[in-house]
Amino acid sequence: MNAFLVPGQGSQTPGQLLPWLAVRGAEHSLARWSEVAGLDLLQAGTTEPAEVIRDTAVAQPLLTATALLSARACTVEPDVVCGHSIGELGALAVAGVITEEDAVALAAARGRLMAAAAAAAPTGMAALLGGDESAVLARADELGLEVATVNVAGQLVLGGPVDALDALAADAPGGARVRRLETAGAFHTVAMAPAVPGFAALVADLAPRPARVPVVANADGAVVTDGRELLDRLVAQLTGPVRFDRCLATLAERGVARVVELAPAGTLTALAKRALPTAELLPLKEIPVGVPA
Repeated sequence: MNAFLVPGQGSQTPGQLLPWLAVRGAEHSLARWSEVAGLDLLQAGTTEPAEVIRDTAVAQPLLTATALLSARACTVEPDVVCGHSIGELGALAVAGVITEEDAVALAAARGRLMAAAAAAAPTGMAALLGGDESAVLARADELGLEVATVNVAGQLVLGGPVDALDALAADAPGGARVRRLETAGAFHTVAMAPAVPGFAALVADLAPRPARVPVVANADGAVVTDGRELLDRLVAQLTGPVRFDRCLATLAERGVARVVELAPAGTLTALAKRALPTAELLPLKEIPVGVPA
């Protein structure tokens, strides 16, 4: 069984589109997607520096476009797909729930809305490293912090007000360390609530199709094929945690033997290596040999 993984924000790198410009139809698609995104994706993915593509409003449509081009070049077909955060939009396009154009347009809107929500108040995110997890989580709850992401067991990311993150870092219980992350705001927490109405309205206008292949959803690792449910889950995901640990557990339960991470690949493959130790891991870094341009 083949699983396609679609990476999320933080995976972007300068020049990430360059290996995929030779994919058949890439130039035409990028022109069309740039129009719906209101952003020059070709420039963003080939010449812009790291500080530009780190911008949430740029990173999200760029990541979606890159993943979709690399999916076209893949030499195997997925039996199941799973995206990480913004990667869920690319996963839904690969599964046929929405079109590629809709995925890029939604990613661009999502990025703008989340950037605006992040600018409304000083919030951020931090990785929790080691220590007594239950003690740290109890203290985090007291400070008004939320669990934003669980990538694998024991790898937590917290989000919330900057002053609360600073307070936790200064006095983390149980021997834990708190490492601040370079993010514009506290994604997947209540801080993103201002982005929900606008994104929900855009999602409501779409006419989703049933998934061609099952989608493993971020919130709980559930296997979903209903298109409307998958879109509704995208809205809830804005303020809810990404439980990628549960997604990986589902893939293990389904007997996934090969994991293909779409571009820009590497981050999710490293997580899958821990959770799926016997699976063949294929991070897509370039067009496979034999794929027609």
